[in-house]
Amino acid sequence: MTAEILRIHPDEPESAHIDRVVQHLNSGEVVALPTDTFYGLAVDPVNLRAVDRIYDLKSRARHKPLSLLIADVAQAYELARGIDTAFDRLAERFWPGPLTIIVKAGSKLPLRVTANTGNVALRVPEAPICRAVVAKLGLPITATSANLRGLPECSYAGCVRDQFGDKIPLIVDGGPTARSMATTIVDLSGGGNSWMILREGAIPTHEIALALQQ
Repeated sequence: MTAEILRIHPDEPESAHIDRVVQHLNSGEVVALPTDTFYGLAVDPVNLRAVDRIYDLKSRARHKPLSLLIADVAQAYELARGIDTAFDRLAERFWPGPLTIIVKAGSKLPLRVTANTGNVALRVPEAPICRAVVAKLGLPITATSANLRGLPECSYAGCVRDQFGDKIPLIVDGGPTARSMATTIVDLSGGGNSWMILREGAIPTHEIALALQQ
């Protein structure tokens, strides 16, 4: 049985369709959906069996934590601890957008989601579908890219279907993604307003540095 393709309007997501996605997530299933960079694999991060399914699908190393999509900055404060002014400056300047920020994880998140690092990677995406799903679920969702190891990231739903076939039950088709470049990842987990670029992506390093100097 191949994955069901569910068309959702990318700018004005239909509430009934968002409810369908959330039902799948609440059932512990993996859902592919478009972010503002590439299509991602979403699960409820508190459901450890669902989290394990992500690692199995992607043959992902267990020491690599999963990034999470959140609805707004306020949700970051619920999930993280030790947030400092560097975080506030970056979030204010680049969220919603293609910036993933690594901070110390709070006690609400299972240690397995952090790959036992104690850190969590957070992002508020520009994609309305993602934010609608997070708001309805009441939890963040995982955001690892929807591609098999060794294959390219997907910017449209058909690419996800071609790679995963019947391995996931639901693929949200929100049209092509707005960008074809991965997020920039900034690590703030060292505290003391220290920062490190782990991956330069859609946001150049100099823009990060400029925002932090202000």
